[in-house]
Amino acid sequence: MPVMEIMTRDPVTAAPDLAVDKAAALMRERGVGSLLVVEAGGALGILTERDIVTKVVAANRSPASVRIRDVMTSPVISVPPHEDVEEAARMMSARRIRRLPVVQDGKLVGVVTENDILRLVPDLVEITREWARAGMLDDDAGVVEGHCDVCGVLSKDLTRDGKLLVCPEHRDR
Repeated sequence: MPVMEIMTRDPVTAAPDLAVDKAAALMRERGVGSLLVVEAGGALGILTERDIVTKVVAANRSPASVRIRDVMTSPVISVPPHEDVEEAARMMSARRIRRLPVVQDGKLVGVVTENDILRLVPDLVEITREWARAGMLDDDAGVVEGHCDVCGVLSKDLTRDGKLLVCPEHRDR
């Protein structure tokens, strides 16, 4: 399923020159934990509650005098609208992020969140977190132990073949 099917089409956005205190008020008002920072329709970065806490409050900076551009997370990691939800979940787990802007032709068209994915497939986020811990999300991931996705036999020599983990008997088929 493509992310465009589950994404929020009208994400809460802010300009990079907005003061952090105003951004925090907007986040509270809209009930969100982040703002996508946009300029000329393109996503420049993302401002999260964590950015505000670690880069402003904990640093004893005045939220009224700090601009979003100075504390946002950038560059932003994004996906196109036709990206597969499973692949988006893998990206999010591997990079330990909860929100993924959806960008088409350089323009922000939505955002997909961990919660959006959880509503669709409740176990997918946890599964991809386990894959990340096991190193299975890296393209150069080594051999792992588990059940072959083709025959179901327990093997200590599973490798990835596309999206499947396969035993030696089912490789390159």
